[in-house]
Amino acid sequence: MTVLQEVKYERRFSFFRNDNAFPILKWAGGKRQLLPVIHKNLPSEIHKGEITTYIEPFFGGGAVFFSLTNNFTFLSKTILDINKALMFFYKNLRDNVEPLIELLTDIQKTYDGLNDSEREEYYYSQRSIYNEEISCIYSQNTILDWLNPSARLLFLNKTGFNGLYRVNSSGEFNVPFGSYKNPKICDVSNLRASSKALEHTAIVHGDFELSINEIDHKSFVYLDPPYRPLSTTSSFNSYAKESFDDSDQIRLAEFCKSIDAIGAKFLLSNSDPKNIDPNDDFFDKLYRGFSIKRINARRNINSDGSGRGIVSELLIKNY
Repeated sequence: MTVLQEVKYERRFSFFRNDNAFPILKWAGGKRQLLPVIHKNLPSEIHKGEITTYIEPFFGGGAVFFSLTNNFTFLSKTILDINKALMFFYKNLRDNVEPLIELLTDIQKTYDGLNDSEREEYYYSQRSIYNEEISCIYSQNTILDWLNPSARLLFLNKTGFNGLYRVNSSGEFNVPFGSYKNPKICDVSNLRASSKALEHTAIVHGDFELSINEIDHKSFVYLDPPYRPLSTTSSFNSYAKESFDDSDQIRLAEFCKSIDAIGAKFLLSNSDPKNIDPNDDFFDKLYRGFSIKRINARRNINSDGSGRGIVSELLIKNY
């Protein structure tokens, strides 16, 4: 495409206007910057209105979900994630947005009235309370029990370092304070717009394989799993206490083959091992027979500064 064609293409889509939903949470590895590329790689059936079901098994910040919801209509939508606290946050956002706004308004007012040292102290006190709440109710499934933790999750996301959501092996949130000047903790208009976008959406806590029963030949599945680390310093995929290693990547590839056998369309994002080792063909072998496209993306989160900047990432699809 020429530059003019690129501009015309992007103007066809309202990725995020002021009056529609955009991601509530900052999320490491979120796809907001890649939305123009992802839109260009959507199956033609979406544009023709032939896709009736949208499924996203690794939800995270939901940039692709919100963008597609802004531009297309689906009869059925399902989102999943292994992170239980995250899924209950979205359930509360969908079903209890006004009580959530009330809690966040109080948190915003309290935080804005603190000086820098008091803000840091407040952050760690809220993080401690959040971890206590999570450990107490992790075995429960009542959505309303998660209202306060959901508000705290959003607060921690907006004020923690780099917007990370990271937990240790015990499931405790352990991201340090981020010291932002004026974080917008309670964005009322977007909370309401995002709640509306989540209407009539099934929100499921669990492994990606649980979504297989929701998939038919009129489905589009977007998969954004924890990326395969490019180095020992680039692994920021501890979004849940469960790890996601090469055996899970292999399991995911088999899942994609099942999607293909059903006749559904899938698009998958992942890291490109060839950034580090040109001979590493892990994904090329794993997804042989599917379309594998290498695209440029900016990575900003890495404990090693040399791991930041423009890198190649993979888009894998069956169409």
